[in-house]
Amino acid sequence: MQTLAGKVAVVTRASRGIGKGVALGLAEAGATVYITGRTLDGPSPTVPLAGSLAETAAEAGGLGGTAIPVRCDHRDDLEVAALFERVRGEQGRLDILVNNVWGGYERMHRGEFAGWDGPVWVAPLSAWDEVFMGVRAHYIASALAAPLLIETGAGLIANISFVAGQRYTAPAAYGISKAATDRLAADLAHELRPHNVAAVSLYPGLVRTEGVMKYADYFDLSNSQSPQFIGRAVAALAADPAVMEKSGRILVAAELGLEYDFPDIDGQRPLPDA
Repeated sequence: MQTLAGKVAVVTRASRGIGKGVALGLAEAGATVYITGRTLDGPSPTVPLAGSLAETAAEAGGLGGTAIPVRCDHRDDLEVAALFERVRGEQGRLDILVNNVWGGYERMHRGEFAGWDGPVWVAPLSAWDEVFMGVRAHYIASALAAPLLIETGAGLIANISFVAGQRYTAPAAYGISKAATDRLAADLAHELRPHNVAAVSLYPGLVRTEGVMKYADYFDLSNSQSPQFIGRAVAALAADPAVMEKSGRILVAAELGLEYDFPDIDGQRPLPDA
């Protein structure tokens, strides 16, 4: 059922992983989805993982939806501004922004694990800047999307975050950055509430991304989620007329699956982690 027909979304970093899954979940619900990333087509220039914006767009079309690929480096504010101006010019509205850009995983995808899970004095000093690039990207995209969301008259910003924002996860910079992501959603919710725009942090569980499946032998996947399950969670929130009641909160995708009664693409119903 296309509950989001006529709605317009932007999903950042959607060439693979959770971003791709979110784009597919919104596309199957009928939204027009602008997807961003640095890999428009062909192999990734940054990580040895499959996936491109063109592939995401093709899969979205196979689900009956529309995904519009836009090459965008979220470290470049001018490129991000151009993205939202394009959405304004082509659609005249924006209903959903999903902030999914992140950094810091590149070294692990290349098989470089030394020091990553160590304490502050062992972890690479670069870890701070690498993960906080994602927080900055969320902030900039939200700032540039907000006027269009406000003009639309209602909307949703979902920051993809993780439970590391609530409990220790090495490296410390990672958990701190996730806590900052959660605080950004809370503060956006406060500022956007008078304009009927909701903002939330969304926690996935263990997601079967390309990066996770590369090391599948090291994970217990018995309660894992497909990337598209996270997209279905965002779609359910965006279609909820009472979503403002959840604004400012940290939400868990598996809990939303139970609340809104939607399964994963394999028919399973992931349970919230204890």
